[in-house]
Amino acid sequence: MSTPATSAHDGQSGTFPDLQKLLSRTGPMANVGNYGTIFDPPLPFEPSPEILSFMQQHARVLVVGAGGLGCELLKDLALSGFGKIDVIDMDTIDVSNLNRQFLFRKADVGRPKSTVAAEFIMKRVSGVTVEAHFCPIQDKPADWYRQFQVIVMGLDSIEARRWLNAMACSLVTFEVDMETGQRKPDLTSVIPLVDGGTEGFSGHALAHPLPPPPCRQDMHVRVMYPCVSGCFECTLNLFPPQQAVPLCTIAETPRNAAHCILARWPRLRGRYAHLIEAPKQFGDEKQDKDDPAYQQWERAAQFNIPGVTLMHTQGVIKNIIPAIASTNAIVAAACANEVLTNCAAYVNNNLMYIGGQGVYAPTFRYERSPECIVCGAGVQVEIAGSATLTQLLEQLAADPRLRLKTPSLRCEAGALQDDPTLYMRGVLEEDYRPNLDKPLSQLFADGSVLLVTDPSVPSPCIKVAVKFASLALS
Repeated sequence: MSTPATSAHDGQSGTFPDLQKLLSRTGPMANVGNYGTIFDPPLPFEPSPEILSFMQQHARVLVVGAGGLGCELLKDLALSGFGKIDVIDMDTIDVSNLNRQFLFRKADVGRPKSTVAAEFIMKRVSGVTVEAHFCPIQDKPADWYRQFQVIVMGLDSIEARRWLNAMACSLVTFEVDMETGQRKPDLTSVIPLVDGGTEGFSGHALAHPLPPPPCRQDMHVRVMYPCVSGCFECTLNLFPPQQAVPLCTIAETPRNAAHCILARWPRLRGRYAHLIEAPKQFGDEKQDKDDPAYQQWERAAQFNIPGVTLMHTQGVIKNIIPAIASTNAIVAAACANEVLTNCAAYVNNNLMYIGGQGVYAPTFRYERSPECIVCGAGVQVEIAGSATLTQLLEQLAADPRLRLKTPSLRCEAGALQDDPTLYMRGVLEEDYRPNLDKPLSQLFADGSVLLVTDPSVPSPCIKVAVKFASLALS
């Protein structure tokens, strides 16, 4: 079926009469409360027909993710008057995407999501330019992100959100107040982040979803002003860390349906499963996640564990998160509205929509954390001076504020040895292994500041102030 083009970007001919009225005239409540402004003193809204022209010809919007939420975002932004849109996504289209990601067709399976989405939007909405980028977000330099007026995120991972949040914060420049000597962000360098997320019948439209129990369907929308309002890293401790399942539990004594599925799926278990379990069932053939032969499980009956259904199996082996098309549409509309109104919800910068058993959409505000590793001064930890460097590394890895994986440590100030580097991963790791068993009191002084680098940390490095705590007598 052919898709007629919609002439959406002709402001002079009145294609957007309602939008033109909104942008070209004021009203009695236009500047009441000045909600949404981050300037001090507040800048009042000044209606002008040039605003729509700026949206169509000059403003650049970046959409990160071209999945269920990303498809809706692209459609809403294009039909809201934005003429220059970029979309970045590293995934290709899977047949399971077709039930809700409406920009894709069966013939598109296997093609890049960003490319197909851009082609569809430009074909359907005349006058809009959508530039596709088929690559990870980490492949783009800082100067590339600096060209956008707003970034809209439709992501499905915490790691990607952390990285993009840190990138936006790194783009902010600061100026020093001559009277107080305090560093203040240059608001002209602040690029707003609008983050949406959905699960089932619920979602968010300003940024960060609170992880819901399986029985709930949540969505969220959040607006973040890097280095001005609370950023994603400021509230990272609201997300419970992912728990790894011990291999012995999966292999010998599974306790729930997911364990039974993991036991038969070598890609999720590692080398042991590949060498022991897979040859017993399927020989050396390569597994296809979409092949029904690999999605039929019998191991649950052996341990009297219910719940291993075909739907649950597909969700575990393909890491499928429940998604409802209508929820994606609601969240994307809220995100697009925030972009259109220049991120107006600054006082209450987080919206949640809970639609599983009715409609409930509370709003609240996330505050900045002074110990944020991205936009704050860093974190402080306490540990006994007699503890070893190994114990410090373990404590940092378990800290929910950091969530490190393979950290390297360097002493910024207070080092007690000639080399300020305490531990370095990579080719020089062997040279620093002797430090692992040394007491911290021999490596640096109490109150020293350590610079930590880690692949899981989006910032180039974070500052950790270490205070020696006295051991409590039992």
